[in-house]
Amino acid sequence: MFNKVCIIGCGLIGSSIARAIKKQNLSKKIVSSNRSDLVNKKVVELKLVDDSSSDTKKMVEESDLIIIATPLSSYEEVILKIKNSLKSGSILTDVGSVKESVIDLVEKNVPKNVSWISSHPIAGTEESGPEAGFSELFENRWCILTPSKKTIDKDIKILETFWKKIGSKVDIMNAKQHDYILTITSHIPHLIAYNIVNTTLNAQDKKESDIVKYSAGGLRDFTRIAASNHIMWRDVFIQNKKNTSNMIDNFISNLEDLKKAIENEDGKRLEEIFIKTKKIRKEIVKAGQDVSKPDFGRK
Repeated sequence: MFNKVCIIGCGLIGSSIARAIKKQNLSKKIVSSNRSDLVNKKVVELKLVDDSSSDTKKMVEESDLIIIATPLSSYEEVILKIKNSLKSGSILTDVGSVKESVIDLVEKNVPKNVSWISSHPIAGTEESGPEAGFSELFENRWCILTPSKKTIDKDIKILETFWKKIGSKVDIMNAKQHDYILTITSHIPHLIAYNIVNTTLNAQDKKESDIVKYSAGGLRDFTRIAASNHIMWRDVFIQNKKNTSNMIDNFISNLEDLKKAIENEDGKRLEEIFIKTKKIRKEIVKAGQDVSKPDFGRK
């Protein structure tokens, strides 16, 4: 499909993409660029890529597809490094969770003969680093494309085909819609998880061992989410601050409603809330985004 693919940042997502490309034989050559020489050495040892170097300009040269898989806060630095090394007719994409604030930044700096098509594979685990990746990460997961207005349809189709070949279901939407939807489905749940786990850390009137020992499924699952890459999520919340802030206000309002119902022993109101929210779980299972087995089918 490609002669050369360059992945900038071989963490969980970047290394999983490299593995999937190799598995599906989608490129004659795969290279990567990472700040750490140890990571560059590791991805070559793991045979994820053919070559890897901290010299991003060199790695990008003659690449047909360039994938930015670094934290959002690094985008400007990355783009300024590579913009003069991008091959005419190449496709530039990313895997970031926020779009509106970065699309314009990249578009202003990318040459006109390069197609900038932002991607967001909605997949991941709480693990990080090149060892954490696996080729099946994207199977049956959504990948949202938010193309630049200047992008030609042919290149959108090529990138759409690429994501489908590594297992993703693909949808296309504008950046504003993407950021709003992901605030609800991903960003706020992560923020809540971080805060709930942080709250348990403050509950030191009992032994910490008891909190860990008696962690039921609820706290256990929240700790899994809260173990996600801290740099990535720091950038997500800052880059999507308007949507995040508005949704926090809504969350606080709903929490106050619950608090009031509990204090007033208003069982009817609590039941109304719980029944309404239970329906969402059924809809998620029906949509194929999870399974209805006990413990959600997880081992």
